[in-house]
Amino acid sequence: MEQTNINSVQADPDDEPIAYRSRVREYYLALGYEKPYQWAHYDDVPFTPLPRPLSQCKVALVTTAAPFKPEAGDQGPGAGYNGAAKFFSVYEFDANGSPDLRISHIAYDRQHTHAKDINTWLPLAQLQAARDEGFIGSLAERGYGLPTNRSQRATNEKDCPDLAARLKASDVDAVVLAPNCPVCHQSVSLAARYLEASGISTVVMGCAKDIVEYVGVPRFLFSDFPLGNAAGLPDNVESQRKTLHMALNLLESARIGRTTVQSPQRFATDSDWKNDFYNIARISDDRLKQLREEFDRQKRAAKKL
Repeated sequence: MEQTNINSVQADPDDEPIAYRSRVREYYLALGYEKPYQWAHYDDVPFTPLPRPLSQCKVALVTTAAPFKPEAGDQGPGAGYNGAAKFFSVYEFDANGSPDLRISHIAYDRQHTHAKDINTWLPLAQLQAARDEGFIGSLAERGYGLPTNRSQRATNEKDCPDLAARLKASDVDAVVLAPNCPVCHQSVSLAARYLEASGISTVVMGCAKDIVEYVGVPRFLFSDFPLGNAAGLPDNVESQRKTLHMALNLLESARIGRTTVQSPQRFATDSDWKNDFYNIARISDDRLKQLREEFDRQKRAAKKL
């Protein structure tokens, strides 16, 4: 019997998810910070099934993007890391409108993400469309911003209870969480765990597979894109629609915790872009010194807030 050769086309050897936890560790050690960051990690994963079909569910959006602050300097596309634009408490925005949210306050992939298309990190327009099409029952009137907090204790003890109380007050059945930077992925993963334990179904849409799975979440849609593109490819409405629909389908299809689905979409024909983010092998000593000085300056700006 003739056999089909399923290995006839070899994949790009760099075509595997970026190991963000080790990249971040090596990057900050190279900058001169001696104590590596300890990422959150759990054995158990709480899981809450959808209480009814998705077409009858009320869905809310949680983002780590920040409201635009006119007084805080450049926060537009291509802006450098801007600590003055950070926020430190859960906030709400009108989910029926077009809020002005930015991502200059976090470490997304600035080399490969132009940040001109808000729909790559905020799937609000697609959620509105899903509501209008009857794909979901309704969209919560308010969306929610979750702080990007390196303090896991602050996230677990302050931000997560605050977020859960707001969502319960809105009678939400399910939540879509869209992170951006490495720490964002940890923050929304902690929030997803807290919400599931509180009886609210969740799905994380993200690009940092190793961080989300290391924390441990019920449902995760992984898009192998540069950080800042959790909601789909830039300037590509069809990609954004497919990405959200895969996440929403996962809300219904998952039966146990730690269910990950990988989007089949590709960011580029080759995977060399994955060798850039926080890769000290591609950063000169002089540039590392500049980055250390800039990081310290931004930390001082954030502390003033």
